[in-house]
Amino acid sequence: MILADAKSKMQSSVDSTQRAFNTIRTGRANASLLDKVLVDYYGSPTSLKSLANISTPDASTILIQPYERNTLNIVEKAISLSDVGLTPSNDGSVIRLNIPPLTSDRRKEFVKMASKYAEEGRVAIRNIRRDAIDAIRKQEKAAEISKDESKDQQDSLQKLTNEYTAKIDSLLAEKEKDISTV
Repeated sequence: MILADAKSKMQSSVDSTQRAFNTIRTGRANASLLDKVLVDYYGSPTSLKSLANISTPDASTILIQPYERNTLNIVEKAISLSDVGLTPSNDGSVIRLNIPPLTSDRRKEFVKMASKYAEEGRVAIRNIRRDAIDAIRKQEKAAEISKDESKDQQDSLQKLTNEYTAKIDSLLAEKEKDISTV
């Protein structure tokens, strides 16, 4: 039970790390760059995806077409104020974001950001392992499981930890490759 719970939590950490990686810009246009953008829609923060159709007509452009025409200006303002680092251009019906080619300094910055997200994911996995080991030790102390069972479960938990940490490392390597590719 403890191992299955830890496994699902570790998978959630890997998924969360992947979502964080998706928000890092590479040389290509990607609609997921705007996942963290929130628009103040009638007083409540609303995700951009629920207010507009986001598409990538080519490798260097993101096209945002709000479902309601009157939200065009607030969407543009939200993008400008976000940490996306792109300047929106509004033509009256759609908003265009041109993705400039990345400089080598900017690429290094994005690789550092990806490394930071990966480390956060690895820390989350290690915290899950720590909590699960504590639960296993409590079961052992309460004589619910034997010392051998406790040791076996802890070994299995370490194997799970190594497996999910390796998944994050491979996602990081893939993201670094995407960022570095011109």
